[in-house]
Amino acid sequence: MLHTPHIAFIGAGNMAQAILKGMLAAGYPQEKICASGRTQAKMDILAAQTGIQTSTDNLALCKQADVVVLGVKPAVMGDLVKSIAPAIDGSKHLIVSVAAGILASSIETWLGEKMPIVRCMPNTPSLVGYGAAGLFATDNVSATQKDTATAIMQSVGLTLWVESEEHIDAVTAVSGSGPAYYFLMMEAMVAGAQKLGLSKQVAQELVLQTALGAAQMAQQSDQTPSQLRIAVTSPKGTTEQALNTFNAGGFSALCSQAMSAAYQRSKELAQLFKA
Repeated sequence: MLHTPHIAFIGAGNMAQAILKGMLAAGYPQEKICASGRTQAKMDILAAQTGIQTSTDNLALCKQADVVVLGVKPAVMGDLVKSIAPAIDGSKHLIVSVAAGILASSIETWLGEKMPIVRCMPNTPSLVGYGAAGLFATDNVSATQKDTATAIMQSVGLTLWVESEEHIDAVTAVSGSGPAYYFLMMEAMVAGAQKLGLSKQVAQELVLQTALGAAQMAQQSDQTPSQLRIAVTSPKGTTEQALNTFNAGGFSALCSQAMSAAYQRSKELAQLFKA
């Protein structure tokens, strides 16, 4: 980042803390980051851990910031944004929302003015520095502000921009909810391995390492996942038998249906919390 804007995290839950700690680990100046929360005791702990300024006064932190990251739950976002509106200036602030299902237009309505807003859909692997986030910028967001948003999210993983706000719903279905799909697969494989006689510990270690190895291979290879699958599947071998069973159960179609269900629910939430 060529400049160091002051960034205020309004709401300091797990995701917000993952992002700000990732920024600090990447070398962002601690005096340029602040965070607010409802409980002073928790804010004191965060301050002791990170060295950043913390507070329970949202308005005070917003006034001194250039970038305001909204990290509260969707259900309370409307009230929160209305409460900080007196401290927000459309000519100064960039608003970054990491809340699912909150439209940029709703944030503008609650603030009472057109604003540079970036909607971001991160995911829980951001907590360990391997996140995948999709970002969308409204028309008022400058190139410099986009660079700032990119730098914030790149501190905890992959950051990709999408062209339409509707695409954030697709990002939610793919990477936002996606970690749970893999956890479910891991859970099922651990249970299956135990049925084959392995201990729970051995089963879990094998499954997790296999998942990690497969992801690393897919990322580092110049082949597609489909090509990698074909390469490891010997005719009439053990892998082929397992994959035939998956296919007979409609595995690919079921994955598509599950992602469509997540996508539709994301759109429903956007309407539920719409201003």
